[in-house]
Amino acid sequence: MTNVGIQVKQISKHYRHRDALKGVSLNFAPGKIYGLLGRNGAGKSTLLNIIANRIFASSGEITFDGVAFKNNDQALGQCYLMSEVNLYPDGDKLSRLFQNTELFYGSFDYAYAHRLARKFELDLHQKFGKLSTGYRSIFKLIVALASPTRYVFFDEPVLGLDANHRELFYRELVDNYAKTNRTFVISTHLIEEIAAMVEHVFIIKSGELIVDDEVEHLLTQGYLITGTKADVQAYCQGMKVLGHENLGSLYGCYVLLEDGTLPATPANITTERLDLQRLFVQLTNIDEEELDA
Repeated sequence: MTNVGIQVKQISKHYRHRDALKGVSLNFAPGKIYGLLGRNGAGKSTLLNIIANRIFASSGEITFDGVAFKNNDQALGQCYLMSEVNLYPDGDKLSRLFQNTELFYGSFDYAYAHRLARKFELDLHQKFGKLSTGYRSIFKLIVALASPTRYVFFDEPVLGLDANHRELFYRELVDNYAKTNRTFVISTHLIEEIAAMVEHVFIIKSGELIVDDEVEHLLTQGYLITGTKADVQAYCQGMKVLGHENLGSLYGCYVLLEDGTLPATPANITTERLDLQRLFVQLTNIDEEELDA
């Protein structure tokens, strides 16, 4: 079995006082850009660290092209996780850390890494411990892009980056993807910034996977319905309501329609599609019943 991708099967992670992941199953297929979204504490970083073999699941299994990940150095060598955690010695120069990366992953693209360093104005003669938060992120992004791995996972990749550097990173990621057809997984709170490049989205809420869908398809399902409260409630009867709010003198209702088809809209009702960020907010809101549970 080849090119199946990374299959996460019923992964759970239990800590003493909470369940970080609850039977999560999903698949990262080759040659796609994924978004892994969730609120703080939802379990995104836990899942990525389990995939990268930095922590261990309490139960479940992960396979790579149909072969178990566990004790599989060849499979682990095809996956790179860039995260907020700093794993580099403060006293090492950045150019030296490039060499160390090659020892672990092989065939590091030095020419590409140096080109990216010039674009980001990063001095490779500096020591890692002397970098600001933003430039530590930039260095780790360069390492991720220049590594030869088939799967690259980014956990909050633009921490500390200004708007110009974030835009440069997104352009470089898309260019790298177009040239290599590698799989990229981006976990970030800046949903609006990645929405145009992400093809498939996973949304985790309180340790459970609640969305596993192509972005294009998901965006056909979410709507904001507005009008008077009585009119909107009557129109939305029988629909899956995600949330509601008062919009000045109007009342808004957020709905999710599996087939994406709205019934005939009366003149006193207005509708608009939700973008990925607004849909995410409504899907992951914690209602009062959940807080009381």
